[in-house]
Amino acid sequence: MPTPPPYGIIYNWDGAPHGYGEVPQTLEHFLAKTYAPLERTQVGAHFWCVGEHAARWPSQVLELLGDVHGRRYENAYTYLFTENVRGMLERGEDPQAGVLRRGHELGMQVWASIRMNDNHFNGSQAEDLPTLHHTEMTDLRRQHPEWLLGKQTSEWFALSWNLAIPQIREHRYAHIKEVCRNWAWDGVELDWQRHAFHLPQDQGYRLRYTLTDLQRAVRGLTDELSQQRDRPFYLAARVAGDLDQCLRLGYDVPAWVEEGLVDLIIPAGGAATDPAVDVAGFVTLCHPHDIPVYPGFDGGLPDPFVGPEDNRTKDRMRTRAIASRHWHLGADGIYLFNWHANADSHRDLLTQIGSPRTLARTDKICAATHRFLHHQGEWRGAYDNDRLWGEVPVALKPTRTGCGPTVVMHLADDFASHSPRELLLRIRLEKWVKGDLVRVKWDGTELDNLEQQYCFVNDPHRLSDASSATWLRRPLEPALVKPGPHTIEVILAQRHPQVACDLMLTDVELVVRY
Repeated sequence: MPTPPPYGIIYNWDGAPHGYGEVPQTLEHFLAKTYAPLERTQVGAHFWCVGEHAARWPSQVLELLGDVHGRRYENAYTYLFTENVRGMLERGEDPQAGVLRRGHELGMQVWASIRMNDNHFNGSQAEDLPTLHHTEMTDLRRQHPEWLLGKQTSEWFALSWNLAIPQIREHRYAHIKEVCRNWAWDGVELDWQRHAFHLPQDQGYRLRYTLTDLQRAVRGLTDELSQQRDRPFYLAARVAGDLDQCLRLGYDVPAWVEEGLVDLIIPAGGAATDPAVDVAGFVTLCHPHDIPVYPGFDGGLPDPFVGPEDNRTKDRMRTRAIASRHWHLGADGIYLFNWHANADSHRDLLTQIGSPRTLARTDKICAATHRFLHHQGEWRGAYDNDRLWGEVPVALKPTRTGCGPTVVMHLADDFASHSPRELLLRIRLEKWVKGDLVRVKWDGTELDNLEQQYCFVNDPHRLSDASSATWLRRPLEPALVKPGPHTIEVILAQRHPQVACDLMLTDVELVVRY
């Protein structure tokens, strides 16, 4: 199989435009909403999510979306979405064919994207199945609760399929086969990361051969379609952002690469963007086999918003910094997931992050990776498999040898060629009081003249003159900040003797403004 052409940006649409208009939505309205964010941008490939568990087309292997409850819906959006799909089918229209046609007219390749184990059942358990009203619920799930992971996984994902069950792999294969055969896609993506709960907890590595079994079967299908159609039919896989974590989840990526079971790899977080995807590790593994690597963004960043920029500005500066890092580490392109957008809302980023050239001289914030765990409320457990090597937040503890937590920050900008207007290192501490002393080392050299500035993001009306959160700030000389990895060590020198709680390091950031 030849290597896929360079795409710059791959944009994954989850199907949401079906719900972006009143019932009945016209096919033209649907296609306009779908492609408005992508036209005249750096997007070279559109990955279209064809659905989760029920079909959005007359299917021989899946139940039709909306049938399960007799076209009675749990909320207004599900009504809009599903009835717009059903209306198109009743008029004899084919939205998948329309997505393909319009994408090709715009010069994009269009792939089918299949979520291997999507779970949007809101934490429901097997005992809820008889009464659960959910449009993506199917009779197959109700009839076979023994095929679900149940108590063998994180509580929120109890209704996920157990892919160690042969019947489930056959069911998933039949779904993929129908999608691939029905339309003239340029390829198919197996989205293993939506959601990454496929096998009984802590058995992913030992049972990884079962997921490879399905990956291998789909490769046989795409090879067959390539021969029949006399053109490439590509196969992509979206996997975890770290090769060790891939194996832990059951993705034997080294075997997939060695066997030629994949044409394009997308390492990404499963819940929120992983800024620290091991791009270099995937490139080292994949490039000798001519397999491109497209590290992925999710719909949001894992960082809690702490200012001082407004949220939208900081999100864009962080996104540009992460994309620059990925390109510098050898990425072949950028993959975007859940970037719900209209024609204008993400146009600035969609015309910048698809090339290192257009990212040069753009404002950025490079930052430590946040590890985020969530054990109560909605999506509890969803973050457990992500950002395992997150560096913050971390408590600053007294040490005998004067050491502290170290953040590794990989920078892409060449400041010798393009001198920035501002190059500012800032470190955020929580539970800080006057009298605490912190030392900071950049690449092993201690920095002097740290300026302290209170963080008032949680006190927008400025009722107080002091805050328990503060930034330590220090401009850096461009000569200190060359492209490549840098270390920032934060050391507790003295904790105020009257404060018993830990001083917390929450953020380490390098702000670049031109």
